[in-house]
Amino acid sequence: MRFGFVTCVQLGLSCMEAIYDVGGTLDLAITLEDDMAKTKSGRVYLDDFCAARSIELRKVRNINKPDSIAAIREHELDWLFIIGWSQIAREEVLQAPAEGVIGMHPTLLPVGRGRAAIPWAILKNLDETGVTMFQLDTGVDTGPMLAQKAIPLGPQTDASDLYDEVDRCHIALMKDVFPKLRSGLITPVPQDTLKATEWPGRKPEDGLIDLNGSVADAERLVRAVTRPYPGAFADFGKGRLIVWSARIAAAGQADDSDAPVLTFPDGKLVLTDWEWALPQE
Repeated sequence: MRFGFVTCVQLGLSCMEAIYDVGGTLDLAITLEDDMAKTKSGRVYLDDFCAARSIELRKVRNINKPDSIAAIREHELDWLFIIGWSQIAREEVLQAPAEGVIGMHPTLLPVGRGRAAIPWAILKNLDETGVTMFQLDTGVDTGPMLAQKAIPLGPQTDASDLYDEVDRCHIALMKDVFPKLRSGLITPVPQDTLKATEWPGRKPEDGLIDLNGSVADAERLVRAVTRPYPGAFADFGKGRLIVWSARIAAAGQADDSDAPVLTFPDGKLVLTDWEWALPQE
């Protein structure tokens, strides 16, 4: 079996390292040209990793361009991993490796196809989410699955916690599945379309706290969009207050802290990490 990997971020590099940790090898790596995506979160360069392991490294501007597809075909790959890559692979890329292209999605597919998987898992108050390794097709997160790893969610789980756990699950899945792929001992399983759900994308302005709503909903929103996301916020005459963490005040008990408080019809939210994003008057 011959394998290739497409990435430009730390999570992808960590998965490449996981392949070598279990005795695997890569025949080709593809990444962005050095001048691209310099401000992308987690952006890394693969030169040193590939040079140390004699992996041919190709740098491209778009995975769907003829030079990218030619590189995949030249190396006669069986499987190609695409992880941490914002460009959507088109059909010609998907058909270039003999067996197919593999990606990861941070939900337990077919639940949660689409965008903003980490915030939505918290906002929907799920008991668990997870990561799915699956074969890419021309749909959105619709391809057959190779493996899944569940992540339990608790009442205190926030986006930072879940983001880190998702990263760990990517690496664990890679270590578990790669030897099976190399031996031809794994067969992708079609998703149950009857159980499929789709989650829409989210924008920074979706972090607006509804001061006329429920304190529980507000606390959940704070956890869902905290770092590495833009954060929950409330606008006041003196500026925008960004809330990174908060707790619901116990009913009927005075709070002796000096932390600011947001008041809702059904309770109070004590802010434990916050900042003013706009100049105060």
